[in-house]
Amino acid sequence: MKTSFVSNLAVQNAMRMTIQQGQLEVLKLQQEVTTGKYADSGVELGSSTSRAVSLKNELERLENLKDTNAVVTQRLSASQMSLETMRSAAEQINTTLIATLGNDDATRLSIAKTDINGALSSFSAAANVQFNGEFLMSGINTDIKPLTEYTDTSPAKASFDTALSTYMSTNGIATMRDFTSAQMTDFIENTLEPMYTGAQWDTDWSDASSQNVMSRISANEVVASTANVNTDGVRKFALAAVITVELLGADVASDVRSSINSAAQNYVQQSITGLIETSSTLGISEARLKKANTSLESQLKLVNTHITDIEGIDTYEASTRMNTLLTQIETSYTLTSRLQQLSLINFL
Repeated sequence: MKTSFVSNLAVQNAMRMTIQQGQLEVLKLQQEVTTGKYADSGVELGSSTSRAVSLKNELERLENLKDTNAVVTQRLSASQMSLETMRSAAEQINTTLIATLGNDDATRLSIAKTDINGALSSFSAAANVQFNGEFLMSGINTDIKPLTEYTDTSPAKASFDTALSTYMSTNGIATMRDFTSAQMTDFIENTLEPMYTGAQWDTDWSDASSQNVMSRISANEVVASTANVNTDGVRKFALAAVITVELLGADVASDVRSSINSAAQNYVQQSITGLIETSSTLGISEARLKKANTSLESQLKLVNTHITDIEGIDTYEASTRMNTLLTQIETSYTLTSRLQQLSLINFL
């Protein structure tokens, strides 16, 4: 019979390796209990890993769409607020025009001009509003201020002065007082209006693009998420404002002033209608976006469920295994400590 000797150092090293392996396993189980998924899905799933990866890619795409839609929602909301301010300015001018109809009092006309200048400033500020550093009413030219404000030195003011003086010279009109109602109507409809409905609008007023920003809100759906100042509603507002600012308080006959007032009212009412149409278009985008977000939420839940089915674990079982392993490690610590205390000296 042969006796083999095993040193206590060998036993200690074996216990140490057991403890290290147990600690690694505990870390793995802790992660699985916390996440509810395999710590290393590639090892656990094998060939099914490709399916899990595909689902995770789909999940990332859906989450990116959801994040993008949140920005689009804010952009649409801010655009609607701007359009509401612009419409309120148009309604203010309309109210002022109704109040001054048939009124030739210089003081009253001066107050009306002040009110209209205020509405024009409010309108311009709303048209030039920014969101996240982008101009909302510039179409795709989001880095460019869309609307040039009407001032004494603006291109639109210079164009108006040139058009008026040219018309008066061509038609032998010496002073504003010499305008007839028919001539004033002709000047407004055939000289001023084309300046606002044609290409000169881009020269005098607008740096915006007529093409709006389009945003993808789902896999197969794209909506307009901004507006622009080249719409009929904005053009007609500018025309109505300039007519009232420049002509309503001029030294003209009473019937001519009535013609100016009526023309301005007509244009501002067209402006209000146009602004409402633009707002309605964005409202349709908002409704489609809301439906797309609802669909995205459903898809996200479905994909998450599939991923959980593939990678999910029984957290109760994992927790039980972890607790058992911790108990084993504690026992190993105790045994290792006792082995370290073994020495021949204690038996001599």
